[in-house]
Amino acid sequence: MDKFLAPHTPEAVAHSHVSQNSWDIHSHHLDFFDESLVACSASYHAFDCYLSGADLFILPRTRSELESVLRRYSYDSIHNAISRSRSTLQPGGYSRVCHHAEASIRNVLNTGDNVATLLSITK
Repeated sequence: MDKFLAPHTPEAVAHSHVSQNSWDIHSHHLDFFDESLVACSASYHAFDCYLSGADLFILPRTRSELESVLRRYSYDSIHNAISRSRSTLQPGGYSRVCHHAEASIRNVLNTGDNVATLLSITK
């Protein structure tokens, strides 16, 4: 996992924070839903799920198929965060969270030979 999202990246930090403090982040005491935190965590979770092979029945063969799988995992994570949250999203918040997570995924895929490495892992 460190090859794709090292422990110091915003995604890894967000995922660690959400995992360790999920009851705090999603409690009714917060007045806002931290879109950036959820998006970064969702991106990290997407790669984590892919690398573990979770619910991966048809293996991706191309970059676009790989990106589609990763987006699906991130959307699942976003939906889970929204369902656990007692705070409401601001207008347009869902779109912003999804867009931020997608941008993070594309950034990882555009780095070095990450696409080839990820596609070869599942073979």
